[in-house]
Amino acid sequence: TLESCHQQKFMNKSCRVYKLPAHLAGAPPHMTPVRKWMAAALGAVALATSPLLQAQQGSSNTLQVGVIGPFSGPSSDFGTPMLQGIQMAVDEINAVGGYLGRPLALVVKDDKGDPDAGLKAAQELAAQKVVATIGFCNTGVAMKALDVFQNGRMPLIVPCSTGSPVTAKYPAPESYIFRNAARDSIQAPFVVNDIVKRGWTKVAIFADTTGYGEAGLKDVEAALEARKLKAVHVTRFPLGVTDLRTELQAARDAGANVVFSYTVGKENAVIANGRKDLGWKVPQVGAWPLSFPFFIEGAKDAADGALMAQTFIAEPSNERRAAFLSAFTRKHGKRMAVPMAAAQGYDAAYLLTYALFGIRDGKLDGPAVKFALENIRRVYYGVVATYERPFSLDDKDALTENMLVMGKVQGGAVTFAYPEDAKRNLIVQRKK
Repeated sequence: TLESCHQQKFMNKSCRVYKLPAHLAGAPPHMTPVRKWMAAALGAVALATSPLLQAQQGSSNTLQVGVIGPFSGPSSDFGTPMLQGIQMAVDEINAVGGYLGRPLALVVKDDKGDPDAGLKAAQELAAQKVVATIGFCNTGVAMKALDVFQNGRMPLIVPCSTGSPVTAKYPAPESYIFRNAARDSIQAPFVVNDIVKRGWTKVAIFADTTGYGEAGLKDVEAALEARKLKAVHVTRFPLGVTDLRTELQAARDAGANVVFSYTVGKENAVIANGRKDLGWKVPQVGAWPLSFPFFIEGAKDAADGALMAQTFIAEPSNERRAAFLSAFTRKHGKRMAVPMAAAQGYDAAYLLTYALFGIRDGKLDGPAVKFALENIRRVYYGVVATYERPFSLDDKDALTENMLVMGKVQGGAVTFAYPEDAKRNLIVQRKK
């Protein structure tokens, strides 16, 4: 505080005063979890912003961070919220001094949900020598570009793409690919366990032919096999399909009592509307894309009751999440289109910054940043999770199954499927 600085004889040498982000500056005294949440970041910045360290780092220079995602095209419904979350975190970080007095600057590349565009964007960021990159929403797009990051020894944090192969492509000790999204190899078993508990064991799988659908299909089939089950029907379809009633009728004839869909776009709504047209009243379940606007708005009442895995539901279940939601609403004037994408993007930016604070010698090359991410010393109290050693040399996935809850579409929004999940969500989970 300004008052405590005045008490220091050396205030002009090592004491600085920063303004809290607007959504935290007016926090009432009883909101101690929120204050504790920001205290670690503010403490790190206060330590890091002495004139000596600023001189060593060149405080007049920005620190460039790459961002890749689908900010136009059919996947922009969750690419844009991811970018909004990242930008909101960076604005807060810069408001309290950035990294060692250097503001973070985002270098944003639109991959349009296209693998070739994603590869080109990755190559451009490599040429620009960003300190690290946050990005990718589509598994197929990410998979085509991963070699650029791995071969160039450029750390990548993936906040949205959940395809299991993304962090499995390279051996963990050498991998430069990190992720703070729930991979499908934990989402699929989580949903399968839920539907089996409900008695829905005759599963029809509808998966698109993208890299995401291919990997998701394998994960669902593996999860069913672990429960000694097998899908009674499997349909594959390309993106852009507008009618799946024939395939749905085949699933109905096979005796399916639940539809497990794996696709990211409007096709989820095509499945829901097809079920409605057939008068086939079976539940639709899946991974997190069932929380996207393309599904909820495209299927309307046919989307009600759909169940999906979630890491973050936009309800003020604790002070930390309430602060994040209110800050987003003030900044954008509306609710988040895909809350998980925004929250995970936000947390990814903070995780990178926390890692950078572990680098004290100014060496910000790829191997140094990789090591820093694998050895984050401070606990980051994020909105999706409480991150205590989220990454390590042998584990590049920050989220574990205990962080998942079942979401349910109800009245055009996503809420908790179970009251006990809402209660459990009062406590932000740590990695197991």
